Amino acid sequence: MNDNGVALSIVFYVLTIITVGAAIGVVTVRNIFHAALLLVLTFVGVAGLYITLQADFIAAVQILVYAGAVAILLVFAIMLTHNLDQSVSSSILRWPALLMSALVGAMIVGYALSTNWPVSAQQPVFNTTVELANALFTKFVMPFEVASILLLAAMVGAIVLARGD
Repeated sequence: MNDNGVALSIVFYVLTIITVGAAIGVVTVRNIFHAALLLVLTFVGVAGLYITLQADFIAAVQILVYAGAVAILLVFAIMLTHNLDQSVSSSILRWPALLMSALVGAMIVGYALSTNWPVSAQQPVFNTTVELANALFTKFVMPFEVASILLLAAMVGAIVLARGD
């Protein structure tokens, strides 16, 4: 492995640690505003992981849609809610959920370590946007259109419910 590959691996692992740490922080901090900010950091970390995997288009979509729209919307919703106790209450299900999460995490790590991950001899595609567009608008055009119509119907339904007239 050359120096560029070693540096890329180090960046990948550092981003992984930051992303997983921020995700754990989302579910463990008591302040909901801090949890929302950690969620933004998690989304940005995932975008960084996409960049290290040479999926530039998906990384840009991750930043725009999740970090730019969903998380900021969540932060504004928290800020504009007046009578909201900002701390998360403790629940009786906290320890069973932690135990179940640790069990699922251990299973995922176990499977990831025991899997023989094949390495492709092909060179990576450098223009992933063109490849993604070709796949999306040729092979997967029907699921793409069905998802578009479903999202449009959900948006219209949300507007009708929000109006309340």
